[in-house]
Amino acid sequence: MNECVHLRSLKLVVFQTTIAVNSISAGEAAGADHLVLKPDSFSHYIERFNTMENENWTNFVSNADSWAWLRANIPFFECPDAEVEETYYFRWWSFRKHLRQTPDGFVFTEFLVPVRHAGIHNTISCAVGHHVAEARWLRNQRYVDDYILFWLRGHGGKPQPHFHQYSSWFAAAVYDRDLVTPDAKFLVAILEDLAADFQQWEKERRLENGLFWQYDVRDGMEESISGARREKNARPTINSYMFGNAQAIAAIARLAGRSDLANEYDRKAAEIKRLTQALLWDEEGKFFKVRSEKGQLSDAREAIGFVPWCFNLPDAATEAAPGAAERSRNQTRLGETLVAPRNHFGQGIETAWAQLMDPEGFCAPYGITTAERRHPKFRSHGCCGCEWDGAVWPFATSQTLTALANVLHEYRASTVTPRDYFEAFLTSVRSHRFQGKPYIGEYLDEMTGHWLKGAQERSRYYNHSTFADLLITGVIGLRPRADNQVEIHPLLPDRTWEWFCLDGVQYHGRSLTIVWDRDGKRYHRGQGLTVLADGKVITRSDRLGPVAGKLQ
Repeated sequence: MNECVHLRSLKLVVFQTTIAVNSISAGEAAGADHLVLKPDSFSHYIERFNTMENENWTNFVSNADSWAWLRANIPFFECPDAEVEETYYFRWWSFRKHLRQTPDGFVFTEFLVPVRHAGIHNTISCAVGHHVAEARWLRNQRYVDDYILFWLRGHGGKPQPHFHQYSSWFAAAVYDRDLVTPDAKFLVAILEDLAADFQQWEKERRLENGLFWQYDVRDGMEESISGARREKNARPTINSYMFGNAQAIAAIARLAGRSDLANEYDRKAAEIKRLTQALLWDEEGKFFKVRSEKGQLSDAREAIGFVPWCFNLPDAATEAAPGAAERSRNQTRLGETLVAPRNHFGQGIETAWAQLMDPEGFCAPYGITTAERRHPKFRSHGCCGCEWDGAVWPFATSQTLTALANVLHEYRASTVTPRDYFEAFLTSVRSHRFQGKPYIGEYLDEMTGHWLKGAQERSRYYNHSTFADLLITGVIGLRPRADNQVEIHPLLPDRTWEWFCLDGVQYHGRSLTIVWDRDGKRYHRGQGLTVLADGKVITRSDRLGPVAGKLQ
């Protein structure tokens, strides 16, 4: 283990506890001696948020206590764009509302008000990956530890019975959390739980050909163009999730010294990757698509076709194999074994991303649509019954931007640029409004920005997406890693902001500060991009671009 890895207290069972809201002081948690920003200069956002609403539901942290809790737990951020800055604090303020203390430990909810399809403590597994991604940036990781154990062991030592109500990238999210706040002991202790969960998915959702199937509603994406509530379709979503989960289990097995298990899950991941590329990629449409249980690929490009890049599943472009076979579009049923065509992913698979900023593709005035706008069934299901046939869903926007950041970082794509990422991010920021106030809800009209369930109480503060994680790992570009290297790859276009500061980021047991100051006059830490760990410079650059430094 490297020297910066710190071990939290291992909890082998879920248990009830009482933690005061301000139990971790802001000074202790954030390393106040090293902060560049003054936290209390942002309290006015929280004060205004508290006055703009009736507090419809109170969980662990009330509105009155929200600033004390946020001050002790979140990284601080400022930039010249007042709306981006406000939305950053609004999303943490609303995320905090969903933290709930239960007899089974802390959990995060998706809806504040009780909903019929939720399980115990109003929990839903659909967005658990988003919850863990956001919560990994909190300084007190007890909350997310409990939440992980709630799903795996919170039902009398067994998984929650509603854990598989929705497909998810749970193991992948848990491993990605560890890249921010490492705790090998915790990971190794839940390895068998994660492997058993994967095996259960294989029993429940694996087809004879090796792909996984899912109803669109159990992907959390009901009323889609390609799917149906009762059709066992092979979807890019669940297959990408299972690929990511298999890779995560293999990585954790290596931490545990279990080379046998690591090799087994490496093979599983490789096979899912092969089948997804062979059977869900449409060579004609240049997109990952749903294959129905009758065997044909959908004729619709949908935002779920970007999901494979969330886990770096697709092969990067290489030289095209001569005489490569065309993709199969046969009518063989998915329950039967299909012979996978030869893999010829050397013809620029990243060209799928050309659809992102195409107005006939996924680019709309108020966000990234969930289906291509040129399709005849775009927005054909009516409103407002949770349609994924084109309207903008923050859940999918979070996935798409996560995937795009990976493409810009790991692949050589000529069809998208950092400016595309930033413009899509800004569009998402501008959509966080309802009746003139900051808002996050279920889904919105792509042309007007109107929240389609905005007047419904259940939609308010819908916890179904990420925001802080997108800003930290995308716009600012902190790329979590397993080693001591701190890698920054900003997707903020040059000459956009003259300055920004992300401060007090808990990372590998240290407090990171990332400062961009073009002329050095705002923060007085020198000109350019500077990265500090516990107040000490570890790397800097005169320009806004990729940099790397090492934690000592």
